[in-house]
Amino acid sequence: MSFIINKQLNADAQEGSVPMQDREESAAKTNVPEEIMETNETMPTAEETVETTAEAVTETAAVVNMEVKAPVEEKIVTAHDDFDWDVDKRNVTSYTAAEKEKYDTVYDNTFKQINDGEMIMATIESLTKTDAVVNIGFKSDGLISLNEFRDMPGGVKVGDVLEVMVVEKEDRDGNLNLSRKSARTTRAWERIVDVNKTGEIVTGTVTNKTKGGLIVDVFGMETFLPGSQIDVKPVTDYDQFVGKTMEFKVVKINEAIKNAVVSHKALIESDIEAQRAEIMGKLEKGQVLEGTIKNITDFGAFLDLGGLDGLLYITDISWGRINHPTEVLKMDQKLNVVVLDFDDDKKRISLGLKQLTPHPWDTLTESLKEGEIVKGKVVNIEDYGAFLEIMPGVEGLVHVSEITWANTPINAKEFFNLNDEYEAKVVTLDKDTRKMSLSIKQMTEDPWSTIEASFPEGSKHMGVVKNITPYGVFVELTTGIGGMIHISDLSWLKRFNNPNEYTKVGNEIEVVIMNIDQEGRKLQLGHKQIEEDPWNSLESTFPVGSEHEGTVVKKDDKGAIVQLPYGLEGFAPARHLAKEDGKSVGVDEIAKFLVIEFDRNDKRIVLSHARLWEQVIEEEKQAVIKEKRADHEVTKKAVKNLQSKVEKSTLGDLGVLADLKAKMDSAESANAATNAATEPAASAPADVAADATPDATDATDATDEAVAEEPKA
Repeated sequence: MSFIINKQLNADAQEGSVPMQDREESAAKTNVPEEIMETNETMPTAEETVETTAEAVTETAAVVNMEVKAPVEEKIVTAHDDFDWDVDKRNVTSYTAAEKEKYDTVYDNTFKQINDGEMIMATIESLTKTDAVVNIGFKSDGLISLNEFRDMPGGVKVGDVLEVMVVEKEDRDGNLNLSRKSARTTRAWERIVDVNKTGEIVTGTVTNKTKGGLIVDVFGMETFLPGSQIDVKPVTDYDQFVGKTMEFKVVKINEAIKNAVVSHKALIESDIEAQRAEIMGKLEKGQVLEGTIKNITDFGAFLDLGGLDGLLYITDISWGRINHPTEVLKMDQKLNVVVLDFDDDKKRISLGLKQLTPHPWDTLTESLKEGEIVKGKVVNIEDYGAFLEIMPGVEGLVHVSEITWANTPINAKEFFNLNDEYEAKVVTLDKDTRKMSLSIKQMTEDPWSTIEASFPEGSKHMGVVKNITPYGVFVELTTGIGGMIHISDLSWLKRFNNPNEYTKVGNEIEVVIMNIDQEGRKLQLGHKQIEEDPWNSLESTFPVGSEHEGTVVKKDDKGAIVQLPYGLEGFAPARHLAKEDGKSVGVDEIAKFLVIEFDRNDKRIVLSHARLWEQVIEEEKQAVIKEKRADHEVTKKAVKNLQSKVEKSTLGDLGVLADLKAKMDSAESANAATNAATEPAASAPADVAADATPDATDATDATDEAVAEEPKA
């Protein structure tokens, strides 16, 4: 660029420095015809050219360094103005305006303008081992990988014309980037969108299996076929459809990611819907149809009636009880069913299978009467009893009251097991209402008719615990005979919150017959009565005030249960559990307790641990008080003896009296620190003074004065 600028500056400088005449001559020489330019006389030599160029460069530099002045407007006349441009017309052709416009159009069409993403027709020019050379009429050809032509039968050939997409006019290497696959995908998507709007049926090929469904090639684009949309029946093996060409309906598209979902099931359902309408129009209650089992559930089976589904409920499969439809039915099984009911609006049909055969109650033999012995299988168990199936569809109820002669409550669910067989007597039979009651206990003689002979009052027996309630234990002595032990009759010594604390169901226990109620079929039993009442002898062992060692076995806010020797239990109120250190006796802790109450009638012992250490402290206090009272009595007697002997005050006696007074004062101070019990003792000196003679009083006063004056001496 700098060279061009310098060259222009050099030319301008020469034009400014050369005289006008020379410039005209130079211009004339520049425009001389070709024949004249061929002579060597007017052409400068190489040396002259170099010298001229050097001078021009020097003059250009001088011109650049010159001060720039304002341009002067003047018309410059050059030799070009007088030059005859038509001096040489050899090999020159003249065109009219129309011809020029024609050729300009042809020329412009040779330059093809394309844009990225444009769809364009292309011609295969040649093939390499890996690519196809494609001509789209652009300044350069493009390459397309042969992998994009694998779908073409027989492969691609030179000269084939097909549609491609311009991915990039010029990549970073300057190549034209084309793609046939992108063109096919774009066109396929446009067709799929149109088909989705119109609802047209398309044909596609299943290419492979994926998670949850299949991949289908539609118009050269991959679409998704969910497993639930393959067929109206559940499909588990997807591999069987790979490679098949099938008809589909586009049911959903996603414009954002250009994804489509197709369905083969929709086509089948449309055909089935027509069949359903035809079948529903001909349905009648009681009509017998042939169907194929297509699905089995816990509550019944679904049958295909030729395009319309019907439900065969489990209770309509057999007159007898079945736990699951698979016990009678199988998948894809064909069978005749009767139409029980149908709903045109909801397209629901209720079917029946057992209705094709007569009801078993209608075919019962005349020999089945009340009092007959029958054999049946347990098919259902409820809280109130069990149902025995005498024959398929014919059942009888064994009520809990007809299980055993015993008057103890029985849980039917614990007594019976499903599918167990029992013999029973027919108690009632009503063929019209189709009801029958059975009895198991009437299969044997009523043991209560001879109860007094078999189980007299006061007799001891071994029984089995059959049931436990919060208020007692039910014991079976023999089949049909049993009674209850009240919770209070379980033990002489212990109290139970629940009989479960003493025994369990199934354990053997020894009982005593305490009372018999033959009409009510009840036995009153006892367990503690087997042994003598130990409370008669315990009163001497645990008298009030006695001390015993015990273990706290249970504790609550009210107090604690204490385990004593000989299996006896006592109760210690909460305030009587306090220990000397301020804490309380805890559970499982062994401590000594004092019996503060013994009630033989109520079978109750009240204990206290706090009384033990409180009693020791009280005894120590009483010992101190007793000792002080004894000292006071001795002093009082000494004062009386002294007063009785004193006839006259002397200085020697004053000293003795002063010692005696000091001793009495200390005794009074000690008595004031104790309880009110010591107050009478404190007033003893006053009483003594009151009983004393006037001489003694004077002597005491004299003693006091002597003591007061003693410090002065």
